[in-house]
Amino acid sequence: MTDTTTGYVYRAPREWTRLHPVTPLLGGWVFLGLLLAYWIHNQLPAWVDGDNDNFEFFDRFPFLWLVLAAFLAFAVTIGVSFWQWRRTEYRIGDDAVYLRQGIVTRQQRQARLDRLQAVDVVQPLLARLFGFAAINVQVAGGQKSGVELKFLRLGDAEALRNEILVLAAGVKEEKATGDDAAGTEAPGAPATAPDATTADTTASSGIRSHLAERAGAMSNPEAILTGKERVRTAVAAAEEREVYTVPIGRLLGSIALSGATLTLLSLPFIGLVAFFVFRVDVVAAVGAAIGTSLVAIVTAAAGLLGFFWTRLNGGFGFTAGISADGLRLRHGLTETRRQTVPPGRVQAIRLYQPFLWRGQDWWRITINVAGYGEDQESVSVLHPVATREEALRAVWLVLPDLGDPDPYGTLGHALHGHGADGGFTTSPASARRVDPFQWRFRGVRATDRALLIRRGRWERELFVVPHERTQSLGLTQGPIRRALGLANVVVHSTQGPVTPVAAHLAVDDAMALLDAQAARAREGRRRQTAEQWMSAVGLEEGDAHG
Repeated sequence: MTDTTTGYVYRAPREWTRLHPVTPLLGGWVFLGLLLAYWIHNQLPAWVDGDNDNFEFFDRFPFLWLVLAAFLAFAVTIGVSFWQWRRTEYRIGDDAVYLRQGIVTRQQRQARLDRLQAVDVVQPLLARLFGFAAINVQVAGGQKSGVELKFLRLGDAEALRNEILVLAAGVKEEKATGDDAAGTEAPGAPATAPDATTADTTASSGIRSHLAERAGAMSNPEAILTGKERVRTAVAAAEEREVYTVPIGRLLGSIALSGATLTLLSLPFIGLVAFFVFRVDVVAAVGAAIGTSLVAIVTAAAGLLGFFWTRLNGGFGFTAGISADGLRLRHGLTETRRQTVPPGRVQAIRLYQPFLWRGQDWWRITINVAGYGEDQESVSVLHPVATREEALRAVWLVLPDLGDPDPYGTLGHALHGHGADGGFTTSPASARRVDPFQWRFRGVRATDRALLIRRGRWERELFVVPHERTQSLGLTQGPIRRALGLANVVVHSTQGPVTPVAAHLAVDDAMALLDAQAARAREGRRRQTAEQWMSAVGLEEGDAHG
């Protein structure tokens, strides 16, 4: 990039700053795409019927009005987007990222750094072509509690991400020190809330020294300009160690061995059976369906093809690494995404193996991260298609210490075992009445650090929940399970694609699990620190300084 030759250094703004002026243009093209989709929706049925005259718009005067209306609407959209851009500003403080926006109603939001869950740098195709990026700051809290900034120069986005991660570590350290100091005060001493402006502008010496150490890497430009750094930032990114990558051949193979592919390939066979066995005129039936509901057919086809595109786009170039900042995930074909999840922010892990993947022993691994939400599975993937060895390595990334003397043996029993193998508590024989096919394959076991829940006879599934990330617990028992002496134990996590449930346990086992897991969760939250994670994955304190 030209920035590396000019010596320009990107810095995160401490004063209120607008997004890049290109933002209204990048947003305006979305409206133009919607307008084009609306036109296709109205004209495609006529084209299917053979009425090609409807496409000879250049010979008709009304087309000029259509073009004029389209560009007028586009201009209005750009104007509103520009006004919105003028009224949107952001900045970073020592304790939060701030965003204020609004045309008619002004609002100010903040993403507290001591509740940071993840930082993503996202580049959609159009933004990627011109060197821009959006940055998403996800924090624990209610819905839409994070901050999304669209769009910044790529260097500005990387500089902001680096400083957010450094400040988040410093804020947590300062918060812990403050808690210790508060414990030495006399009982009943009044708590004085600092002035908001003073608290924001006056940083602690720990935060400033941390920033200075990371910025000190700029004294040696080669430390920034080599490796995977493409721009110079005032605060250097922490050193990253690559753990695994996904070969494109395996990714394509996993898509081919999927239920969607099986469905697509089975359609001709179903048509032949319908024609020869049930004497159905398949051609006439398909023609009638297209003639009466083209939108439905196109929607169904788009949904089926969308599955393939989502898996390909989300898994292309997938790379995972570790740094002092936490997990680093990079992936994407047209829209690239670089995710950074700080240590200990993964709430739960799910390892899933479809039936068609069993021959290759592949696993898809998803995670819950507070702030992503349950409808964002594409950004909650820890590994799109892992071998068994890589699956164990991915679990190690999140939970380096499983709290078991034989972690690989325990996870092996969890992935491929059945019955009481590996010390799992299983469903009783009475569970066969409500779960005849897989009751022998259900099991739950707790190590010193995590709760393991497995299920599945043909499609295997394993949940791993660190004890300290257990949000709450629930015991459910419907009338049929009550009559059979069974109960389910639900481990509540943050919103996401992972929903751990230990189903069809004996009531006594379920009650014992409920009480023991509550105690383990309290103990886990008391002793867990990010420094333990760093030492367990082999990172030294010096790695935090780039």
